[in-house]
Amino acid sequence: MSKEALKIVTIGGGSSYTPELIEGYIKRKDQLPIKEIVLVDIEAGKEKLEIVGEMAKRMVKAAGLDWKVELTLDRKAALQGADFVTTQFRVGLLDARVKDERIPLSHGVLGQETNGAGGMFKAFRTIPVILDIIKDMKEICPDAWLVNFTNPAGMVTEAAIKHGGWKKTVGLCNVPIGHCSTASEKLGIPEEELFFKFAGINHFHWHRVWDKTGKERTAELIDLIYGPNQSEEDSHLKNIHNAPFHYEQIKDLGLLPCGYHRYYYIEDEMLNHSIEEFEKGETRAQVVKETEARLFELYKDPQLDHKPDELSQRGGTHYSDAACEIIASIQNDKRTDMVVSTENNGTITDLPYDSIVEVSGAVTAHGVEPYNWGAFPPAARGIIQNMKAMEETVIRAAIDGDYGAALQAFTINPLVPGGTIAKTLLDEMLYAHKYYLPQFAEKIKEIEKNQPETVNYVDELMKSN
Repeated sequence: MSKEALKIVTIGGGSSYTPELIEGYIKRKDQLPIKEIVLVDIEAGKEKLEIVGEMAKRMVKAAGLDWKVELTLDRKAALQGADFVTTQFRVGLLDARVKDERIPLSHGVLGQETNGAGGMFKAFRTIPVILDIIKDMKEICPDAWLVNFTNPAGMVTEAAIKHGGWKKTVGLCNVPIGHCSTASEKLGIPEEELFFKFAGINHFHWHRVWDKTGKERTAELIDLIYGPNQSEEDSHLKNIHNAPFHYEQIKDLGLLPCGYHRYYYIEDEMLNHSIEEFEKGETRAQVVKETEARLFELYKDPQLDHKPDELSQRGGTHYSDAACEIIASIQNDKRTDMVVSTENNGTITDLPYDSIVEVSGAVTAHGVEPYNWGAFPPAARGIIQNMKAMEETVIRAAIDGDYGAALQAFTINPLVPGGTIAKTLLDEMLYAHKYYLPQFAEKIKEIEKNQPETVNYVDELMKSN
């Protein structure tokens, strides 16, 4: 890795998040000796790549920097000489997310981007691609770091490290950033004067908080955020319904939950809200498509040379800035405290040693040094072990195209009813995403040949999209 002239490659460069990424690099211009930024996308994303790429060039120019910004559809050419590779792609684009949400919800089952059936199918589509990227990196830029914020981030990162063998991988998520801000606001203490310890897996972690005197403030925060007569706010999570947790349950647990725990702790309310959105034609994917259309109209403005405020409505804000901080911390051995997906190595004693976990740690020049967590209380231990087993099964199905493993994963997942409905959903979603699931090609052919009711159902449902 060069210390003098960095080349950073972003796969999925046509994403609406790219302006935040460029802003993050500009904020760290004194820490990152960038020479070249390459934004990579596929043919289907060419128009967006060109729009956002031109905006990136304007941002760099307005900052008075001489960085070279290149746009390409040739991933292998882009990877030549790369020091860092960031990934922010979506296989099947937002239309795939629409299917992930609408098909389950049409059966009264949760449809969501990273949880339940939708999250598993996003993994099925994404894991083969990340492994293909790693194959190229091994050949072209074997010393580069991979910073992944493609969802489902935990499973994609686990596939990269355990199955792709790319140890120089760090996964990240924006959700902990919002939880830290909430704690600071509720306690009236600057964030830098608090110490946070997160542990779990992506979109399924808990955390504890201490102040600079060494006093733990977790129980106090539970009362302040979730207690009676409190107005709980998770405004940083634009993409999920802000339903209140049950205070007694969180108090008993003694840990602060992730916002996504709502899908498991108050499943009925979250499901009912999602069904209401579905019936009104307002699933999150459909809302995001409209938001993205507005953003790209803004990005076309030749006078726009900064990240617009509207990007914060997209959901996932702070992802890109966190990625920039990881790069700066590795580059300069800053040892920044961050919450990342990395190898467990005994950090959480309740999960396999070689599994990927989302934990607090110091980001160093040689990678992440996670902070030891130990064991969870039984109420958290049981469900996280089940979730990790589900993730491992999803990854196996994604790599091998094993239908039995996919059905097993659907059955394990707490948000998918077992039995006939699990198999029905699996078959319908395999058919719906057939162009992005070559590993399941034989099973999909069988479905098309022998299950006309499945084909007809999905075709009719998606006509109303």
